This record gives sequence, C-alpha cells and structure tokens, in this order.
Amino acid sequence: MGTSLSTLALLPKELETRLPQSEAAQGTGLVYKDQFLDHVLPYRQGEPHPERPLRLKRILEAFAERGLDQELLPIAPVADPLPPIQAHHTTEHVDSVRQIKVTGPVAALAVAGALGAVDAVARREVRNVFCCMRPPGHHANNTGREEGFCFYSNAAIAAKYAQQVHGYQKILIVDWDYHHGNATQNAFYDDPSVLFFSTHDWQAYPGTGDPSLGGTGEARGLNINVHLDCGSGDTDMLVSWERQLLPAVTEFRPDFVLISAGFDSRKDDLLGCFEITDNAFRRMTRIVMDIAADFCDGRIVSILEGGYNVDGTALAATAHVETLIDQSPA
Repeated sequence: MGTSLSTLALLPKELETRLPQSEAAQGTGLVYKDQFLDHVLPYRQGEPHPERPLRLKRILEAFAERGLDQELLPIAPVADPLPPIQAHHTTEHVDSVRQIKVTGPVAALAVAGALGAVDAVARREVRNVFCCMRPPGHHANNTGREEGFCFYSNAAIAAKYAQQVHGYQKILIVDWDYHHGNATQNAFYDDPSVLFFSTHDWQAYPGTGDPSLGGTGEARGLNINVHLDCGSGDTDMLVSWERQLLPAVTEFRPDFVLISAGFDSRKDDLLGCFEITDNAFRRMTRIVMDIAADFCDGRIVSILEGGYNVDGTALAATAHVETLIDQSPA
C-alpha cells in the first residue's frame, strides 16, 4: 500500500497543546511479565493445552535469536487494572474470574499490560507496542468463565481506556486471528467511535462473524466481518484488506490503532486451516503502520491473541515485530 492513504489527521483538540505534533515518538515497546507463564488451563489427560505457556517462551526465544530483545523497550503494566475491567465487564463476571486461583490475577495482569501499552504510546514514550501476554481476550464476554481461552476482553478494554483516559476519539481495531473476535464485536456493535475489522473463518469457533453484520444505528458499516474459507492464503487475506479495510479507514480516520494479533491464521496452526505465511504478516503489519502514520502519528498497540503451533507462532510474531521496529518507508 505504501503511504497511499490521505492526509494526516490531527490529534484530538484537548491533546494538541500537551502533545505537540512535532514530537514524533520513536521505538517499539514490549509488554511481558514472567507471571503470564503461570496461567495453565486443563486439557486432555497427558496432553498440554493449546493455549500454553510455551507459546510465550518460544516467541521470546525467537526474538532473542533475531536480536529483537536488544531493540525492544520494556513497558510496565498499569498498577491497578481493576477499574477499567469493572467498567467493561459485569460485576458478576469480574467476581467470578477473580476467584480463579492463579488465572484470575494473571488475566488481570494481561489487561494491565494492554493498558500500560496504551499509556506508553499515548505519552510518546514509544511509537508502538507489542503485548506478548496471555491469556488472550477477544472471546471474553460476561459469562463468568473462560470462553475460547479468554477471560477479560483485553483489546476492548484497551480501546475504551484510550478514549476515556487519553481522549482519543476514534479507535480502529484490526483482528487477524483465525477465529472471530466476537466479544470485541459485541462491545462496539452500536458504537460509532470504533471501527472493528475482523478476518476469520466464520465456520470455526465461536460460530460468529457473519459478514452481513455490519453494525447498527450510527455505527452501521463500522463492524466489518470478512469470512475466509479454509485453505485461504496470502492473496485472499490481502485482497480483503484492500477492498474492505482501506476504504473504511479512509472515511473513518482513526486516531489510535489496536491489533488483535492472532497468529492461528498462520499456516500449519493446530486450531486453524488458513495458509497465511509470515510474509503476509509483514505486509499486514506494514499496512496497519501506514494507516497509523497517515492518521494518528503512528500510534499502534498490538495484543497477542491466538496462535497454537508454538514454532509457527513465534516466526509470525517475529515477522510482525521486526516490521513494527522498522520505521523506514515500505
């Protein structure tokens, strides 16, 4: 795409004097804490759960192998994520998750990490951030239990936090996970301040993501579901971005961008059947960076969602983060 999108959007008026446009942020941050490894879900006897700590360990090893650990800047989670969690989820859901030993605090820490990433980008400490954390979040509604390996809706909570704490008005959420981000859709289906774009296999878990569901009221057209058939590859994915995401973004003009970075859309995943390559993840990342450069001074927070072939996920995440670090023109 290059930088074909139109002119830069200004910061929200209330932030212009505090964050002058000339002070462009640099660098890529990383959210990671060893506590993210403590959470373990039960699975079949004698078999590890697909959403296992090894996912993060292998990503970090791959980063070190490519020298990325020397370039990424550590980002601290916020001290108290509970108020934003409570503002998004029901009291019953929050109380139920908090009672889960080990997992409850780790799920809250994941939200804290996403919010710390938003803070770091909003304060121009870094240009963008990758949140290497678990559990994921884009299936978490208000059932009081785990849904699709998720407990709290990390990306949705981060989007609201960016608006309510930092004053950003229009949030773009791009979800390239193999599975539809149903909880993210549910959070913003009638909200004209959020553009949600999801590519997924509609036939897979959780069975949502009907392309005919485009938002309601003033948000009509701002919920974009793209179904891709099993076996879809790089071209299928990227064509959908060109035809559906880019025109919507040009009209919407976001001032903050979130990525639900699910790498189970990569080829050879245990729970997906797409044929997406690491090159496509580089290209998708670059497109999102172009969008962010054109409309919101490069502000991106990327939050890990799925990805269950640990070696494949590590390679895809490395391609993604290498691209986030590289600020040279495409």
